[in-house]
Amino acid sequence: MIPASFDYHRANTVDEALRLLGQHDDAKLLAGGHSLIPMLKLRLAMPATLIDIGRVPDLKGIQNLGEAVRIGALTTHGEVAASELLQTHCRILAEAAGKIGDPQVRNKGTVGGNIAHADPASDLPAVLVATGATVHLQGPGGSRTVAAADFFLDLLTTDLHEGEILTAITVPKLAPPAGSAYLKHEHPASGYAVCGAAAVLRMDGPQVAGAALAFNGIAAKAVNATTVAAALVGTSASDAEIDAAVDGNLTVDDPLGDVHASGEYRVHLAKVYGKRALKLARDRARS
Repeated sequence: MIPASFDYHRANTVDEALRLLGQHDDAKLLAGGHSLIPMLKLRLAMPATLIDIGRVPDLKGIQNLGEAVRIGALTTHGEVAASELLQTHCRILAEAAGKIGDPQVRNKGTVGGNIAHADPASDLPAVLVATGATVHLQGPGGSRTVAAADFFLDLLTTDLHEGEILTAITVPKLAPPAGSAYLKHEHPASGYAVCGAAAVLRMDGPQVAGAALAFNGIAAKAVNATTVAAALVGTSASDAEIDAAVDGNLTVDDPLGDVHASGEYRVHLAKVYGKRALKLARDRARS
């Protein structure tokens, strides 16, 4: 449990961090450290250089942008969970952040580190996909944005290019009448999602005007269940209609199977938790 040797640099600005990344071929960024440090100790990651961005002020904070909320990459899960702005306008994100790990993890782990690591059992990716969030990246060639649905590519793999830094995410506000919910079946020791379900329903009177459903933990990346969401549009989102939409349209290509749960069981959990999350989102939209 002792990391291999590495050089250490601390950046005080985004530009300084980008410059250091450009100067060192084999470098990793260190934010909260809850993803990287265990990998260093197990020697699953052995970078020659660590660049500590944990004190860069421009990467912290939660801002009201009008129709969206901006969350800096170094904002902790605890800060997201406690944010009144997010609890009011994007409840699902605050709800998911409050389910991550334990208080020690939530008070040190960062949103940006979580997303960039892209662990399939992490709670945030499915929530960002379901809410239509945008990921903001900055590199030597300038800034760019990527839709969350396109950012997560595979197991521990994202669209973050070499030399880039994830600086923030923006999440659209859920204007009423809309409801959202995040539920998960978690591993009892780690709190990681064996299956996590993120649901959003936007209502137009008694009918569903828009829907989204995404999952963590059941495949190598967040699963965007667009066919289930499309089947719900125009319905009243009754229990029977939600059950039929999930049972008739949810497919999971190459589900994960491991010592914690088989792929078949994870698909079963996805149907159970997908239905529960959609029904809770519906009830919240109507309340």
